[in-house]
Amino acid sequence: MNGQSPARPAGDGITPLQQMVASCSGALLTSLFVTPLDVIKIRLQAQKNSLFKGKYYLYSNGLMDHICVCENGWTRARGHFTGTFDAFYKIVRCEGIRALWSGLPPTLVMAVPATVIYFTCYDQLYAALRMRMGDRAQEAPILAGAIARVGSVSVISPLELIRTKLQSQKQSYRELTACIRSAVEAEGWRSLWRGLGPTLLRDVPFSAMYWYNYERGKRWLCERYKTGEPTFSITFTSGAVSGSVAAIVTLPFDVVKTRRQVELGELQAKNLPCELSSTTFGVMKRIVAHNGFKGLFAGFFPRLIKVAPACAIMISSYEFGKAFFRKHNQERTLRSLPSTNT
Repeated sequence: MNGQSPARPAGDGITPLQQMVASCSGALLTSLFVTPLDVIKIRLQAQKNSLFKGKYYLYSNGLMDHICVCENGWTRARGHFTGTFDAFYKIVRCEGIRALWSGLPPTLVMAVPATVIYFTCYDQLYAALRMRMGDRAQEAPILAGAIARVGSVSVISPLELIRTKLQSQKQSYRELTACIRSAVEAEGWRSLWRGLGPTLLRDVPFSAMYWYNYERGKRWLCERYKTGEPTFSITFTSGAVSGSVAAIVTLPFDVVKTRRQVELGELQAKNLPCELSSTTFGVMKRIVAHNGFKGLFAGFFPRLIKVAPACAIMISSYEFGKAFFRKHNQERTLRSLPSTNT
């Protein structure tokens, strides 16, 4: 195949259900590994906001990037974090090692279905686009990655809103249902997708850059080392490098999303209307005015050390799972050949 990545679903030998199982296992492994790094990244980003200095945060998990202000006196790491390792030390010392996995269960509820939808849609779209784009097939990962991310984020967004309300206000499911019904009656169904804009501004460019660089990097490494199929080390390296590049470019939007959710968390904790007047670029201007241009890159190092291994673990686990199912399906086909011939 001239070093190109192996054919996708139609010729990949695996079903969409098997793709879902492979992405689900990858999402579980990634969530367990990167949650501590994400907690630290979110804390560092949040402290840059002068409106919330001295506040304490509940559920400061970062995989789904939600923070709430803690008003109930729970102990949280005090003082100013001077960097990634200082934040790690103070959080563990003041809150215990378990604090690094704070909010993991609700995160898994969101991250696993989002990842399953995202990776399965990407594979299906990539296969279809490569067949139709002809000479421009190398650009297929950009379009497939962007469309898959828009689809997964749009589907999961209402569930993330529900999870946010459960975390911030400790409502019962009956109270939550009444709250959502009243919000829909007052503002329409669009209220369930509040905050979708900043998420798409960060995630869609990330996905387009990530998949384009990943596919090119994987193909280049396969050609360089003359491997017919991408090995575990090739997919791991390609995922880490492409994830790092995309993370650096989209970091300002990640900072904005964190700031808006910090503000939303405080409004909810004080039972105030959850309306944030600032647009994404309005928040960027405010950050630059208060913290300078470098404020848009708050949490740079922890985001980088989180995204690189997260992307590497996720994509290599996913590719490993697909390779496992591909081999399983081939063996099953070979076993059925004699009976078919007879």
